[in-house]
Order: sequence, then C-alpha cells, then structure tokens
Amino acid sequence: MININEGLKDKVNYLNKVLLSKYKDVLSLDRSFFRKFIEENVGPIMKLGKLTKGELSYLAQKGGILGVDGSNNRMGGAYPHFVEIYQGLAKSTIHKDKPIYKADFYTPLYTEREDSPLEDGIEGEESIRKRKLSTIEVEAALEGIRKLKPYAVIMDGSLIRYDIECFDRWLELRGECEDKDIILIGVIKDIKTSIIGDLLRKDKSLGIKECFYDRELLYGLLEYGEIISIHEKATRKTKEGFSSLFMRSSQAPTVIGMDILDSQKSHLEEMARLVLSLTPEDGRGVPLWIDIVDSEVKIPDQMIRGLLESYLNREILEMFFISERDKRTL
Repeated sequence: MININEGLKDKVNYLNKVLLSKYKDVLSLDRSFFRKFIEENVGPIMKLGKLTKGELSYLAQKGGILGVDGSNNRMGGAYPHFVEIYQGLAKSTIHKDKPIYKADFYTPLYTEREDSPLEDGIEGEESIRKRKLSTIEVEAALEGIRKLKPYAVIMDGSLIRYDIECFDRWLELRGECEDKDIILIGVIKDIKTSIIGDLLRKDKSLGIKECFYDRELLYGLLEYGEIISIHEKATRKTKEGFSSLFMRSSQAPTVIGMDILDSQKSHLEEMARLVLSLTPEDGRGVPLWIDIVDSEVKIPDQMIRGLLESYLNREILEMFFISERDKRTL
C-alpha cells in the first residue's frame, strides 16, 4: 500500500468541497430548462444519424479522408539547454501506404531570423513553439491535398489555432481547400471555450456569478448523436471565418467540438455525421482515423534520444542536451 500524507488528504478533501460549492448552482439546473436555455441562446440541439454505407462509399470514391495531426517531444534540461522536435503527419484513408511526414526543431541555442525568444521571454518562446507545430501540420495537410486529393481533411484541433499561430500558411491551406472543393474541418477533443458559461452569467435571473467552461456544462447533457449548431452571434469564431458545433459522438458523457470553414458551412451537418460514423460508439468521442494518425505521429522518448545520439556529435549532445539527471541513467 502507498502511504498517503494526511496533509495531502486534507488538501484533496478541501478541493472537493471548493468545487462542489462552485458548481452547486449549475449542477442543480433542471435538465429540461438547461437544454431549452441552450436552444434559445446558443443554437438548436439536433439528433444526427451516421452516414449510410452508400454515402461512405461515395466519400471513398471522391478521395476519402485525410487525417492530420502533429506531435512534439523534447530532450535536455532547463532553459536554454534543450531541443524540441516536431513532427506532423497527413494520412489518407484511401492511400494508407503514402503517409506524408513533416518535421522541424527548436532550441533556444539556435534562433532563426524571425525568432526572438529573448525579447519576449517565456511567452515569446512559447509562441515560437506553437507556431512551429502548427506550421508543420498545415504543411503536411497542404502536401496531402496536393498529392492525394481527398474529399475532406480532418485536422486534430480547432482550426482557429492555425489562423492565430501560422496565418500565412493557414491562408494558403484554406485557399487551396476552397479552390479545390475539399472540405476542411477541425475536431476538438478537449474543448476550452466558455460560450454557454458566459451566457449563463449574462442572464441576471439565474444569479450565476462564476465562470464555467462548456466542457463541464455539457457533460452528460446531450444524448448520443446530438449536436448543438452554434449561432453566429454566440461565438467569436464567426469573425475569424469559421462555423462551429458541439457534439456527443460516443456513449461517453463528454462532448467534442468541430469547426468548419464558413464558406463550407453547408457541409456542417454532413461532416458531423462523418465524425459520428468514424467514432467508435464505446470510445472517448474521437474519430478512429484521428486516433490512428495520432499514434503514428507521436515522438517517443527513445525515438528522440536515438535520433540525437545518431546525428549529433557526442560532445555537442552531452554539452548541451543531456541534463545531470539524465546522466545518472546513462
């Protein structure tokens, strides 16, 4: 048995009380009332069915689906003695033997002309790292649509992330998808918006003062296969050129999010049905193809260590990127 410190137990019990107190007003909302509030203020709740075999066959004939995801891992110690490796993957459901990988790296010891982390400190460095990961995902998607000509592209994460973090390359991807009639969507596994929570606080009759996130508010509220098609006025993503929805895509009580280009909004329901069709009913709500791409793009610790040990001069490796803690295990 693991010995648990009594002080730690007290802290966890305290946390439990704090969260129960914070959420008591929301947890006590009548389910029917809450669903009605969402329909009136956020968007209609609709039940969708999966695509038929005929519809799935049509999508396959039109080029299938291109799943896109990225991964990163780092080796080294404290700033600036570390190196981070980024890898992006675009993989087609039709051309499974033609994966498209893109890669990049970052270390504060080497900065490109447009990188200036020292000027902005930690925030500047974080901005560079986000940009590099987003950029290789977009570049993988671009090469994927040019070589494999899919019917639709599913990016792992919100599309607005690319608009913010690698704007020029994002515009290139968006433009090509629109020109070639390739549907582009983003599937958000871990939604971080507070659209419903903000609207609850604005309704003075409810007396809700705390800030709540959509992930927790929608937990268990939707039925399997239901979506909330979000009104344009309810989300800032509209101004950035996207339409969005929330969806319960499995029997798990959590919901996911989905973005689509506003110019392709007519395909929103079709793409939601596609996501529902690709997601195992007993899974965690993520399309199986995205899970497959995610597993293949990951950079394990042993991979990054083997890579650096094979291609970096040993003296350089030990001088810059092997921490004192790591040296104990060598």
